[in-house]
Amino acid sequence: MSFGQGGPPWGSGGQHQDPYGQGGYGTGTGGYGQGPDAGAPGGYGDGRYRSGAGDRDTPDWAALADASAARMRRRRWTMIGGGALATVLVAGAVAMAIVSSTKDGEAVASGGSLPSAPTLPADTTAPEPSFSSVAPLPPPDPREFVSDRAKDTAPLTAESLFPGRKLTMGNGERAYTKGSTARTGSCATAATGALGAVLERNGCEQVFRATYRTGDLAVTVGVATFADEKTAKKVVQEAEGSITPMPGGGVPVFCKGGPVCRNTYNSYGRYAYFTITGHTSATSVTTQDTAAYQAGDDIGEFAFRQIVRRGEAQASAAATLPAQ
Repeated sequence: MSFGQGGPPWGSGGQHQDPYGQGGYGTGTGGYGQGPDAGAPGGYGDGRYRSGAGDRDTPDWAALADASAARMRRRRWTMIGGGALATVLVAGAVAMAIVSSTKDGEAVASGGSLPSAPTLPADTTAPEPSFSSVAPLPPPDPREFVSDRAKDTAPLTAESLFPGRKLTMGNGERAYTKGSTARTGSCATAATGALGAVLERNGCEQVFRATYRTGDLAVTVGVATFADEKTAKKVVQEAEGSITPMPGGGVPVFCKGGPVCRNTYNSYGRYAYFTITGHTSATSVTTQDTAAYQAGDDIGEFAFRQIVRRGEAQASAAATLPAQ
């Protein structure tokens, strides 16, 4: 036994939503004598004379100061003279460089004029770039590629819809293991109750199914294809019954022989997708069974995302094609 449940907030089964040291100063005495006969600053000469007070030699500080001043004056004049000579030499080198850089050095040296600047052409305007007045085409809408059979031409298999062996939802805290997968062109055989007749009456092309398990909960999801979006929406409105639960691949039988299971019906583009959720322990799902509701919603959302990704992949491929 099963009961229907409007879809979660994705797809179009009720609600529709598209899914991105220190300073370098020395401490020494630097240049000052520190010997037993500590005298004038080192480098200023020794300059001693006898004072008449015994035979002790005492520096003549006045003479030392005069000698130092004379040396400083000589050094200053030497530096001034050298600087003047350097200035003259630099000026001469610059003048020689200017003369030698002209084409006719003799004309410049004798007062002639430098060659005139080249004459620019009268019209210096360059052609300005031109831009097309035609606005670029907008990028393709991914939904268009999964809403019409004529545009939805990429290969479609159970493995491309339900890839891998493990599935995590939320922030990775809810994990599911994939069991069996199947594909059939006889849509009625993949449904129970009135759903089989609804699928056939609306021209169902094929149904892909996969079962996922977490703990003692199992969810079978079925994805049916139709000619267009309008038909898929109509199927969801008419849906009753359920997709057939599919055990196998490590998933025991569930939703068979009496326990109540939960169903959902949704669509996106030309795809209608359904889930049935139940306990492998044959326990019925109740409205307070939040774990069962979460599992069914997770697998239904996963199917929705896979259909959206299919549209995005085809739109991206179309956008990179050269213009015809």
